[in-house]
Amino acid sequence: METPTISKEERLWAMLAHLSAFAMYFTGIGHMLGPLIIWLLKRDGNPFVEDQAKEALNFQITVTLIAIAAVLMCFTVILALVGIPILIGLHLYQVVCIVIAAIKANDGVAFRYPLTLRLVK
Repeated sequence: METPTISKEERLWAMLAHLSAFAMYFTGIGHMLGPLIIWLLKRDGNPFVEDQAKEALNFQITVTLIAIAAVLMCFTVILALVGIPILIGLHLYQVVCIVIAAIKANDGVAFRYPLTLRLVK
């Protein structure tokens, strides 16, 4: 049985689904809007793009939930000692994972983010 060939255009859209999360630097929720828009636009007839856009969206939702919890910890002095390092580590983890996912998607490899809630099915 042959594996389906993933076109250059599909790989490009899948890579953009991951990289679009960097829109967080321009808007507050761009990190979720980018993958969501690509998923909504390309989900019909593009299984690889659909899969990778959903994966990127699920990762960004997970990161957002963790960031909210860490920010809430920062409101107390004692928990701020935990919340601030979590926020710093989470940001670095997010950037590294996005770059790795984009490279893998460009190579036509389906990437799975570790430690991610799969809320969008």
